[in-house]
Amino acid sequence: MASHRKPRQRPLSGGTARTTAATLALAGAATATAFEGTSQADPRPTPSQVKTEVDRLYEEAEAATEQYNGAKEKADEAERALTGLREETARKTDQLNTARSALGTLAASQYRSGSLGTAVQLALAADPQEYLSQASFITRAGDRNAAGITTVRRRLDEVGRLREQAAGQLADLRAKQDELSAHKAVIEDKLAAAKRLLAKLTAEERAAYEAQTPAASPAASSAATKSSTPPPPPADGSRAARAVAFAYGAIGKPYVWGATGPGSFDCSGLTQAAWRSAGVSLPRTTYTQINAGRRVSRDQLAPGDLVFFYSGVTHVGLYIGNGQMIHAPRPGSTVRLAPVDSMPWAGASRPA
Repeated sequence: MASHRKPRQRPLSGGTARTTAATLALAGAATATAFEGTSQADPRPTPSQVKTEVDRLYEEAEAATEQYNGAKEKADEAERALTGLREETARKTDQLNTARSALGTLAASQYRSGSLGTAVQLALAADPQEYLSQASFITRAGDRNAAGITTVRRRLDEVGRLREQAAGQLADLRAKQDELSAHKAVIEDKLAAAKRLLAKLTAEERAAYEAQTPAASPAASSAATKSSTPPPPPADGSRAARAVAFAYGAIGKPYVWGATGPGSFDCSGLTQAAWRSAGVSLPRTTYTQINAGRRVSRDQLAPGDLVFFYSGVTHVGLYIGNGQMIHAPRPGSTVRLAPVDSMPWAGASRPA
């Protein structure tokens, strides 16, 4: 029966086991390499595909930029309020210290003059009339002492209240600074992704992309071609004319997200600066600028009007007439002329 038994297999020794494992690992790696070698590499994206994706990333980055601008405006307001509270707290603290000092001096004087009873002081006084005059002063001083105590208490309450307000304002400021950092991270991620995509283009393809405006429909492109001649800036001296003249002067300056001039601009920073040069204060973001002034329809546009684009109202330009605007398009570009039909229309408003 023993002759029919299956021979017992000897276990692998430590060295043999390690050798076998290494062999299997190498075989697996070779197999994986073989499969990878037979698969085709990802095809190089076409310039059109890169443009579509980069346009999308830039649009999302611009939306995050406007959110950043709004958060920065609020953070700046919170910082100014905090500075004002701190300055007021310092003034009230000085007033408190002055009141405390006056109260302490008065209390010490009363203590020194009131060490003897009033009857004894009157009896020992060389000049009773002089003593009575001093007693009258001490009575008045007591009234002043009570008033001084009241003043100190009021100053203490004021300082305490201001310090509480400042602490709350500081917490609010830190929250807004955190919001700023979050929007900044989103913007930088989108721009970095766009930069990586653009790096896949040739120098000629990239230059062609940088020179063009955002994608437009064939009908819009045809309309833009017919109205491609920019009109001269208005010369009537109006506020709108001054805003347009400023925008013409900004042509060629670089787009920088979050910038409001004078050397660089983002889209809403340009329109804000243009109208500020005309004496009109606009809010900082696209989604607040669209509600500044009177809304106008597309067929009623006049030079100086603000024109807005995309469903989220994330881009703005300054209309100059003849179907044209001046705007700061995107990172890597400069302030330039463009047809208003080159982007999805969202609305228009007239600040003045």
